[in-house]
Amino acid sequence: MVLESFFKRIETQYKNVLPFVVYRKPNSTLVKALFQNDDELYTAETFTETGFVFSPFDDNERTVLIPLDNSEQFEVVFDTVVENKSENKSSKVSADHKLNHTNLINKGIEAVKNNQFIKVVLSRKETVQLSESNPISIFKRLLNTYPLAFVYCWYHPKVGLWLGATPETLIKIEGNRFSIMALAGTQDYMGTTDVVWKDKEINEQQIVTDFIIEHLKPSVEHLSISETETVKAGNLLHLRTMISAHLKPEASNLKQLISDLHPTPAVCGLPKLAAKTFILENEHYNRDFYTGFLGELNFETHIAPRSSKKNIENRAYTVTKKSTQLYVNLRCMQMQGNNAHIYIGGGITETSNAESEWEETVSKSKIIKNILQ
Repeated sequence: MVLESFFKRIETQYKNVLPFVVYRKPNSTLVKALFQNDDELYTAETFTETGFVFSPFDDNERTVLIPLDNSEQFEVVFDTVVENKSENKSSKVSADHKLNHTNLINKGIEAVKNNQFIKVVLSRKETVQLSESNPISIFKRLLNTYPLAFVYCWYHPKVGLWLGATPETLIKIEGNRFSIMALAGTQDYMGTTDVVWKDKEINEQQIVTDFIIEHLKPSVEHLSISETETVKAGNLLHLRTMISAHLKPEASNLKQLISDLHPTPAVCGLPKLAAKTFILENEHYNRDFYTGFLGELNFETHIAPRSSKKNIENRAYTVTKKSTQLYVNLRCMQMQGNNAHIYIGGGITETSNAESEWEETVSKSKIIKNILQ
């Protein structure tokens, strides 16, 4: 399918008020799309289903599924054209909005000091008026601007329209091979990744890493943990550790594994239940799908065997395995009419400073705001 007809097909699906998702994985030129054949609201109940899942922050809510067996699939190569956009310097956030969020942060800091939890991630929603409300145009700009992110546009008439460019992988499973990313800590990108991190960010990232390892150990073997490195995501830098392992044969309950891991301390806090309760009681808005997860569930992947002079006949065979690739829904927005709701947050620990945390959310908001200029 040629590029122009691919995007026209997306617009037709949208105009026909039918569900779809179009997305590109990090460091890829392949853009994939699923066009659901009806407007039914399907859900993933057991996580043995096959399709594209879109799951909210609150795991008491249902995970929406665009089922593979009731959808048309298309893919196309999209060559990125780097756009040198001027950065949006004006945040235009009301003083009341800032005051409300800094008050929330201070309340979170106080709760940490009172030993309610070690860390909590607190967020806010900001509404931006759009000069144009064509999601396909915005999606194209996301593709061109953030080649290292998981970029998507997701729509269901009974749920809503969401777009994003997230830097964070939740899990990747291929056969019995498993990997997960621990991503935390934030500072502005100033032209280099050779930077010094404060103890607050280093500790925050370690909390996420330790949580993941602790919850994985019963289900995996051959656990491997990378060195922590600085990575760039848009105009920001983060600390990242990659954790990989092999799933034990008896650890086949994917739903339970995801439930154990999500939401991680990178988007919720630690201990998870206490932090989540504080968020639901004090943020005073519904995160909905922000800090939830999305991606391919139980897709088939075809792996060619390694070449071997001793076993040349096996070169003709490929192995089919199930593959699940899920991403945390960060750097995202929900479009409603001529408005875009942007969601941003940050990790709060005992050493947090409310003004600095506020400025971090302003920096994060620019990732989406720059696209909407």
